[in-house]
Amino acid sequence: MISDKKVVVVLPAYKAAKTLPQTYHEIPFDIVDEVILVDDNSPDDTIAVAKSLGIAHIIKHDKNKGYGGNQKTCYNKALELGADIVVMLHPDYQYTPKLIQSMCYLIANDVYPVVIGSRILGKGALKGGMPLYKYVANRFLTFSQNLLMGQKLSEYHTGYRAYSGEVLRSINYNINSDDFIFDNQFIAQIFKKGYEIAEITCPTKYFEEASSINFVRSSKYGLGVLKVSLLYFLHRYTPVKYRILDKS
Repeated sequence: MISDKKVVVVLPAYKAAKTLPQTYHEIPFDIVDEVILVDDNSPDDTIAVAKSLGIAHIIKHDKNKGYGGNQKTCYNKALELGADIVVMLHPDYQYTPKLIQSMCYLIANDVYPVVIGSRILGKGALKGGMPLYKYVANRFLTFSQNLLMGQKLSEYHTGYRAYSGEVLRSINYNINSDDFIFDNQFIAQIFKKGYEIAEITCPTKYFEEASSINFVRSSKYGLGVLKVSLLYFLHRYTPVKYRILDKS
């Protein structure tokens, strides 16, 4: 705990058997109270590895629900356990668990309710091996999103995020997509509620076992991101209403 606040780390897993042990062993258990792993029907031994590590809360989806669907299960379980701070950490070791303390203290001390690990602040993205086309797309999408949403984030696409329990309880994230666009819909809901987001510099690693989406899915994701941002703009400044913002 930090200041009597319960800290829960959630691991949305898919084919993470090879990288899960290293990720898990770097989690700072001096402050982390619970770990939840949700396996999205992986074809490998992710569940067996998770059990061997002694992870107390393991949930397996009977069918693949997608990245967003996995996160919904993660957050619902974390709130069920009474979490005050929830950190989403990818078990593919693309993001270092060593930043968990820094992220959690910002929330525990009521500085910010949401903290994300940015690969763009500093030189973490390209240095860590992010493909150039993804870096360029990231910069274009982030510029467009900031323009449409009236914000100044360095990036919207990191998978390393920490939330206060208050944020998770106040936003209806369960109505969001089950696909990768979930993250950007959630950010739109966060800003709509008036919450602020802090960013910290985060090194990242790209390697064979690290999760990533191919060019076709990346293109689909990019178009979805622009759609979310445009709908946010229209919801805010015109009579057009965006369902996830209207019912969140």
